[in-house]
Amino acid sequence: MPGADSGAASAPHTRIIRRAPTAAMPQIADDAHTTHIPRQPPPSRYGVPSQRPGTAGKLFDQSSSATAVAASAVSIVSGWATSVVATDLIAGWWKTDRLFCVAVAFLTLVFAFATIIGVIQLLLRRSLGRYLIVAGAVVALLTYGGVFIAGARVAWIVHALPLLPISSAVLALIPRTKDWMLDD
Repeated sequence: MPGADSGAASAPHTRIIRRAPTAAMPQIADDAHTTHIPRQPPPSRYGVPSQRPGTAGKLFDQSSSATAVAASAVSIVSGWATSVVATDLIAGWWKTDRLFCVAVAFLTLVFAFATIIGVIQLLLRRSLGRYLIVAGAVVALLTYGGVFIAGARVAWIVHALPLLPISSAVLALIPRTKDWMLDD
C-alpha cells in the first residue's frame, strides 16, 4: 500500500490517546473565584483543639451545650417514666374509674407531645423548645399530682419520679441553656 503513506501525511493523524500534546498548553488565569480549601491551623500545644469563629465546631462545644443536652436527656427519661406510670395507672383503674383514666391519658398525651416537640426544638436551638419542656414538666407534675390525690397505691420509686420533670424544667430554664441557644 504505497498510496497510504502519502494520504496519511496530508490528513491529521488522530487517536483517542495521545502521547504528546498537539497544541500549546492553555494558560490558567489567576481568578479570585476559584475554589480554595484553606489550610487547617496547627494543633494547640496544650491538646485543646483551637476554634475559629464561625466554624461548625461551636455546635459541639461541650462546655456550653452540656445543659441543653442534659435538659433533653432528662426530659426523655422523664417522658418514659411518666408514660409508664400513667399506663400502669390506667390499666389498674380502668374498671373502676374510667373518667379518671381518660383524664390521666389526656394529660399524658399533652405531656408527650410537649416534651417530644420541646426536645427537638431545644436541640435545634429554638427558644420555643425551652418553654415546651417546661410546659411538659408542669403537665407531668399534674399527672403525678392526680396519682397521689387519687390515693393510688404505687411503688416507692413513683414518689421520687416527680423530680425528673422538675429537673428538666430547671435545666431548660437556666441561663446557660439560653446562652447556648443564642450562640451562633
